[in-house]
Amino acid sequence: MNTARIRAFFGVQDMTEGSPMAKLAQFSIPLIIGNFAQQMYNTVDSIVVGNNPNLGLNALAAVGLANPILNLMYVVFMGLATGASIMAAQYFGAKDRETLSRTVGTTITLTFLSSLVMMVVGYFATPLLIGLIAPADEPTVGQGATVYLQIIFLGILGSAAYNIFSGVLRGVGDSVNPLIYLIVACLLNIVLDIVLVNLLNDVSAVAWATIIAQFVSGGLCLWRLTRMRDLFTLDRKVLRPDKKLTKKLVGLGLPSGITQGLFSMSAMVVQGLTSAMGTVLVAANNVIMRVDGFAMMPNFTFSTAATTYVGQNIGAGRGDRVRAGVPAVLKLALGTAAVLVALILIFGSSLITLFINAGEKNTDALIALGTRGLRWLSLGYIAFAVTASLQGAMRGIGETRIPMWISIITTIIIRLPLAYLMAALTRSADWPNGHPDAIFSSLLISWLIGMEITVFIYYWGRWRQRIPNLMGNG
Repeated sequence: MNTARIRAFFGVQDMTEGSPMAKLAQFSIPLIIGNFAQQMYNTVDSIVVGNNPNLGLNALAAVGLANPILNLMYVVFMGLATGASIMAAQYFGAKDRETLSRTVGTTITLTFLSSLVMMVVGYFATPLLIGLIAPADEPTVGQGATVYLQIIFLGILGSAAYNIFSGVLRGVGDSVNPLIYLIVACLLNIVLDIVLVNLLNDVSAVAWATIIAQFVSGGLCLWRLTRMRDLFTLDRKVLRPDKKLTKKLVGLGLPSGITQGLFSMSAMVVQGLTSAMGTVLVAANNVIMRVDGFAMMPNFTFSTAATTYVGQNIGAGRGDRVRAGVPAVLKLALGTAAVLVALILIFGSSLITLFINAGEKNTDALIALGTRGLRWLSLGYIAFAVTASLQGAMRGIGETRIPMWISIITTIIIRLPLAYLMAALTRSADWPNGHPDAIFSSLLISWLIGMEITVFIYYWGRWRQRIPNLMGNG
């Protein structure tokens, strides 16, 4: 590989030219690897904690209990990241250097301000929120989750910086450098996890390891932004929040933040139902969600790729490339999801055992529940591939409200009532608060319905009439 090709590989990708399939694949491969590394953060935490003989099942459950609350608090950052990515892609596609510069500067300032607020709110709200969902049969689980989560909130700036600044980088077509920074941070996290857990023998060790690694990845993304002088300017002037751009950023990002918040609130409510079914299920569900994160990873990757591709081409006024790119991203997403589902069905139980210390007394029950849950969810990963790709394309166009309303329908109106109804209908002597299948099947059903709604609205919804010159006739 010559110097020019190396420079092109590590540089930004202009997705307004070239084969849509080739551009999407080239952009998505680093994203997939990067999302894999992102999943390794909490996954390594769970593996190290679950296999430590001095911690074990209760500590594993504590880390799992903290995650829905952490994800809920992240909604502000997810909203900023989505809005910044869409705006960066569109202004990059339009070759509007001045507005792109002000967008990046405004985003950096808002990241630091929102992180400060979230650090204070999250730290002091943690005991109350953990108390709402902690299992009553093991008080140490709630205590461990509180310690873990409060430390994470103290260092939340690192995570915010990485997620938001990498969103800007991807918006301008750079998916490689965020990947490199994430791999560096992931390797650091693994080393710190092992060292600190052995030193402290406490769940707080993995929290400290995580925030240190996240500060490294966030700092590297900020450094990369300061080096992109050929695309935009960063100085004191652009770091002052622009009122008009802030309004637009919030307007684009808020629906995505609300969507993420709905998912997290739903997870918290269902976590309460899960906790009522016992600590073993809480731990099993934590493991399932770790594997689920990897299974969902390509779907979120291709959603991001669709947003960047469509956003850049919308900015360039290339409606023909939008029409050609959406089928291409669907093919990539569906093919990848089908392969992952096959692997989960074949190796699901083996994946579950990675998280468990063989000396635990409830090992067999945990493996059985984990494997059963993965089998329930496997079909949903294919359905969600379609949903994520089409909703990513909508966001690239600037339509972020429709995905939000679809999430409200599938999460609040369908998933939550269905989970509690099915739990009530499946009570038995062995499962007095309902069978775990109620948790898994309700999620699968909501995904399938969400796919059907998304497909119908994307191809036949009235929203297309607002941009017929870009969307064609479907």
